[in-house]
Amino acid sequence: MTNAVYDFIAWVMPLVPWLLPLPILLPAVGAAIALLTAHWVHVQRAVSLLTLGLLLVLNLTLVLVADVEGIQTLQMGGWDAPVGITLVADRLATLMLAVSSIVLFCVMWFAIAQGVRDGQNEEPVAVFQPTYLLLTMGVNLSFLAGDLFNLYVGFEVFLVASYVLLTLGASPGRVRAGIGYVVVSMVSSMIFLLAIAGVYAAVGTVNMAQIGIRMEDVPDGTRAAIFGTLLVAFGIKAAVVPLDAWLPDSYPTAPSLVTAIFAGLLTKVGVYSIIRMRSSVFLTDFFDGLFLWVALATMVIGILGAMAQTDIKRLLSFTLVSHIGYMIFGIGLGNEEGLGGAIFYAVHHILVQTALFLVVGLIERQAGTSSLRRLGSLLYTAPLIAALYLIPAINLGGIPPFSGFLGKIMLLDAAAQHGTWLSWVLVAGAVATSLLTLYVMVLVWSKGFWRDRKDAPEGSLAMARPAPLADVTDEVEFTERDDVGRMPFGMLASTLTLVAVSCAITLVAGPLAAVTDRAAASAQNPEIYRTSVLGTHYREPGRTLDPERLDDGTDAIDERAGTLDNNEGGELNTPGGTTK
Repeated sequence: MTNAVYDFIAWVMPLVPWLLPLPILLPAVGAAIALLTAHWVHVQRAVSLLTLGLLLVLNLTLVLVADVEGIQTLQMGGWDAPVGITLVADRLATLMLAVSSIVLFCVMWFAIAQGVRDGQNEEPVAVFQPTYLLLTMGVNLSFLAGDLFNLYVGFEVFLVASYVLLTLGASPGRVRAGIGYVVVSMVSSMIFLLAIAGVYAAVGTVNMAQIGIRMEDVPDGTRAAIFGTLLVAFGIKAAVVPLDAWLPDSYPTAPSLVTAIFAGLLTKVGVYSIIRMRSSVFLTDFFDGLFLWVALATMVIGILGAMAQTDIKRLLSFTLVSHIGYMIFGIGLGNEEGLGGAIFYAVHHILVQTALFLVVGLIERQAGTSSLRRLGSLLYTAPLIAALYLIPAINLGGIPPFSGFLGKIMLLDAAAQHGTWLSWVLVAGAVATSLLTLYVMVLVWSKGFWRDRKDAPEGSLAMARPAPLADVTDEVEFTERDDVGRMPFGMLASTLTLVAVSCAITLVAGPLAAVTDRAAASAQNPEIYRTSVLGTHYREPGRTLDPERLDDGTDAIDERAGTLDNNEGGELNTPGGTTK
């Protein structure tokens, strides 16, 4: 890194105690202001974009700080862990925060641009923006939480917001899908609460660092039962097979811009939680074999479901399920290479999957449908949309040199190093899934873009008008549909930005892979996490604020390959309990 970067980080470090809670506070305050300014549409839009723009800059800064200086923690209210609430920003958490901020900003930009051009009086815009910011707050809290209870709170915040976003317009189809989504989410939350109760009964704490320490003395059967219960809760949220049936029935009914953010982020919070539990809390390989079988089933069943779809949104929902399997694959390998590949693939997938759903929003606006039975001729009538679809589509399919190919290669290499027969079975499954993904992406291209619309079975029908948020069910003859006008600049620019960022991963694949590898190495070393959260004497934590935290450079960028010796870390005297 350049000296300018190091100088910037040195300037930022004293501000870290103030910066760490901002990813949670900024969207909360922004949501309140957006709700109060609902009658002043331009002010509300400015508040929403400004909030998400500031979050993007903030989270990119935190990535630099965490990567160069190591894991950062903040003891809220001066109460030391494990009694108080701890926010933990390591490489994994900050990387997820930064990528999330990119897609959150772009989707809001897309929504505002479409609302300006196509919005009608009945559009629920006043509700959308504050709810969207609350969802942002819940996602950020989930990534930063240092204890299970606040992880649960983060889940509930973004789930409540997602209920509202999923049922915008209150059409029968959306309400029906929303009911199913709510029921499944409530079941998942109840299982999560049950697991938290089991954890507290077994070890007397919900602080993740202290849980990891005390779980070492818990019988294997009890530890496996608690871990398994948590995995069921997180598996539902991540939509892994066989806990995925709710997703293809609920996501496609929402507006495309809402589906984009759901597909890009919400399932990844479940994946992040699984990574955190496996690497920082339950340091056991008891379920690694199960992870691999689940990964294989998720990849194969998800992509087979995609092949049977005739609507692009449902097809992409199944590919979403399928590619979650690649991340579980990396986790199940149980080595740093696999975990690094899983984190890299999560970054890639958040960007690409969100971009594809935004492209579907562009298609719906211009062509009046996302059904492959009605689409055609888009290559000639909307060549820019065709290009915006083709690039992330082949990226998702794993064509070199794009990031999808690189992420898969990282996982296959980790599996080869793992060397078991089951890992080689996963290699075959991953390659087959990649080829089938490319097949369904080409199928969409062939039917939706290359074919003449007159040859489509229902090519004469289309939605009566574009709708950013409301559910339009009125249909007209495509030739009689009112001209929707030119595509709003903001819709194209936001989608193009996501596509460009997903392509840029290829150009910075080396540095990004180095960051994800360091994130995996840090996550795989529990001593770093425990020392940073609980202090240097973490096996005997006190109830008053202990400023001694890890500062021997073990987690800094120059010494990332090092390990803690004899469970000892350095000392750092800083206000507020923040750490390097």
